[in-house]
Amino acid sequence: MSFIRTGLRELGLKVRRQRTRLALRHEKRMLQRAEIALGREGTEQAANFPELRQEIVALKKLEQEQKEVALRIAQIEEGIGRIEQDRQSNLREQNEAMTKLDAEKRPISQRRDEAKRWADSCERELGAVDKRIEANDAADRDLLRELSEMQAMEPPPADLETRSTTIGAKRARLPEERAELVRARMGSADACRLAKEKLTAADAELSAIEKNIDKVRGEYEARDKAFADNIKAQQDAVKAARTQIQTVEERKNPAYLNIGRHLATQGIAPPNAPQLLTQVQRHREAVDRHLAHTSELALHSAKIDKQELRKFYFCTVSVMVLLPLLLLLVSKSSSRREWLPNETEAILSLNLDRFERDDLPKRWRKDQPDVWANTWAGLISAAGHVPGVNLPRDCVRITRALTTDNNQTREFILVETKGDVSPAIRAIAEDQNFERKSISGLTVWERPDIAVARVGPATLAIGASREVDELVHVRLGMQLDLQISGQLFDRFEALDRETTLRFISREPPDLPRLFHPIFTREFLDQPEMIGVGLSLQNPVRARVLLKMPSAERASEFARDLHNEPQRWLRLQDSDLLLFAQAPEVTRHDDNIELHFVVPENSARLLLQRLARTDTAAVVAEQQTPAP
Repeated sequence: MSFIRTGLRELGLKVRRQRTRLALRHEKRMLQRAEIALGREGTEQAANFPELRQEIVALKKLEQEQKEVALRIAQIEEGIGRIEQDRQSNLREQNEAMTKLDAEKRPISQRRDEAKRWADSCERELGAVDKRIEANDAADRDLLRELSEMQAMEPPPADLETRSTTIGAKRARLPEERAELVRARMGSADACRLAKEKLTAADAELSAIEKNIDKVRGEYEARDKAFADNIKAQQDAVKAARTQIQTVEERKNPAYLNIGRHLATQGIAPPNAPQLLTQVQRHREAVDRHLAHTSELALHSAKIDKQELRKFYFCTVSVMVLLPLLLLLVSKSSSRREWLPNETEAILSLNLDRFERDDLPKRWRKDQPDVWANTWAGLISAAGHVPGVNLPRDCVRITRALTTDNNQTREFILVETKGDVSPAIRAIAEDQNFERKSISGLTVWERPDIAVARVGPATLAIGASREVDELVHVRLGMQLDLQISGQLFDRFEALDRETTLRFISREPPDLPRLFHPIFTREFLDQPEMIGVGLSLQNPVRARVLLKMPSAERASEFARDLHNEPQRWLRLQDSDLLLFAQAPEVTRHDDNIELHFVVPENSARLLLQRLARTDTAAVVAEQQTPAP
């Protein structure tokens, strides 16, 4: 394995060489800056050296160019100042002109407002006169109709003549009143016409002054925009000139660099900045030191055995090629497994923490302790017989897998604890009634009524000896396991945080052979897979997941469930419905999801049928509504 040490040593040398190269690059940059600074301050001393005459001449030409650009900048800035003064003068003139025009507009606007008020008043008066004329005409029509109706009466009324005289007198006064109203309307119409003429003249005068104001404002704003554009152009020119000065300053750096290097070689420091020479010398020493270190590391690398280095590189590349393949295999493997036999037909899972907190188990335990004890024992099955384990206190979940073999139900039980199962294993090992055996390294404890095996850090396999042995074989990979994957299984797994009890069946028509009948045969014949989750709070809530043969069948069945829920959602051999209110039905492709509240009587009977404890007497009792 010496090639590994050789390879690691070479990698270490490569890292050190890289770090040295980075440090050397940094020191060279710092040395160049120090030499430029030394040359900038030592230009006067450089005049004493004939070999630096070309650098001095180049610097003078560049400085002359900078002076010319600086003079142009000063001229442009002076022009910007004059333009700014003109712009401010234009702004003052605009303000004065606008003030004068606003003063001219104010009385015109007031006259127009007065004309508008007069015209509105005339319109209101004319409207009032028109309404009075209409009222006069309406009164005349009403009197004439009343007179006609009275004359048409058979027999005529006794006071016909008196009432006719009264109506005639009233009608005689109406024409005079109408004539006065017509004369008044003519006067109002003339007044409205004069008011509208004055309003039109005032509007025309106001419109003319407003147009003049807009024209004057537009002229001044156009002049201001021209000034602003001119200022921006001059500022851009100043910016370009400053950039040119900076470029010329950078072009002076090579000359300063040559001067600084020559002064540093001669050991001459400018009188006003002697520390610059010290900085250059210090950076030169650092550069020499890093160069020597680089040469030393290269010499060490040259002495390494190239054959061993090739072996190291070959092994490294092989590992890098194989590692992604291993990661790909791991990622393609099933992410969730319950380590149950592949032939599992149905799974019943109990969340023990929620059983202790939910309302229905608490009330049931208090109201009917004997019935609840039988139901609880039926739900947990053989998991309640493990010595040294208190299920409500020590366990999180009980998973029961059921299948049929030659018309005989087989049950596989996994108990997941809150922590390490070592205390329970020690208690079982100390029990003299258990016998110990080993299957490929996994220990199984057996007694006539139960067998126990540890199949995970916090998981126990419990049940009959044959079933526990098969669970051990599955866990060791000696038999196929049930890989929980697929959309319905994923959604069923998601129910764990929301529900107290959940079960799923891959063969819904065979569900009555595993538990006592729950759903009707007509309902179970529809889906290919069914999953149910129950939350035993108050009220009890259910969530049912259905996998249908096709999207069309799912759409049709969802419509039937929505239209006739009482036909489909009821307990078999019972009059109890599974829902208290109309269920919420949602469909996605070939999946259907139901949400509904379960009546308490139905929920109790459902739990008893899952536990297989619903005797005839209990069923009759559950069918009686609770007081």
